[in-house]
Parts: sequence; C-alpha cells; structure tokens
Amino acid sequence: MLDPSTEEIQRRNAVIGRVLSFVRENRTIKLPAFDPNVDRPDDQFALLSVGIEPNDFSGTVGDFRYQFEGEEDLLHLMITRRERLPLTVEESQVVAEFLYRGVAPALVWLRPGEFSQHFYVGHDDLLGEIVSVI
Repeated sequence: MLDPSTEEIQRRNAVIGRVLSFVRENRTIKLPAFDPNVDRPDDQFALLSVGIEPNDFSGTVGDFRYQFEGEEDLLHLMITRRERLPLTVEESQVVAEFLYRGVAPALVWLRPGEFSQHFYVGHDDLLGEIVSVI
C-alpha cells in the first residue's frame, strides 16, 4: 500500500508535467550525468545509482525512487528502493500506477528485475491517456 504525502504528490505532478511537456515538444528526456561528488555507483548494479543526483525527471514516494528517461518513441520509468534492496514487481507496479494515473495498464510494458523494475509506455499512449489526470 502506498500512502503518498502531499509533497510526494506535488513532486509527481511536477515531474509528470515536465515529461508531458518534453513529449509534446519532441524533446529527449535524458538521464542526469553522474556526479561523483553526490554519490558513487553501486558495487553490484549500475542502475541503482541512476537518478540519485537531483534532476527534473526523478522523485521519491515512500521507500521508492523513480527516474524517467526518453527512448525514441518510448518513455522509460525506472523504479528502485531508496535503500537499494530488492523489490518485487508488485511493489513497483503500485509506484508505476501512482505515476501513470489514468494510463491503462495494458499500455505499459514491464521489464522486471531483482533490484530495479522498468516500465515502458509509448509517448502517444501517454499523451492520450494521462493528459486529463494532471
């Protein structure tokens, strides 16, 4: 069960608003450059350190971190635990639903992992489904 705070909801709305703006303007959403002064890479899995650096396309909710990036016509959402521990598909799906409010689950493709879960949705599908929510 996810019980987002007011700040987490506001952050989600701001991040999704920026995502939608970039998609409408056909701009690429890039991952932040790694900053060794902020954090160092994870010893086991590189993707656990992606999005630690503050950036316009990431946030946290509960025990989870999320990071968006654009991949041609797909939007990639990465979800990890803030403590870098394993997470289940079901836990990450709750976070994805929080972020993709209004997007039909059938439009979201999942690539599961042990420490990070990855969700993909087409830009056109995102614009058609989520615009009325934010």
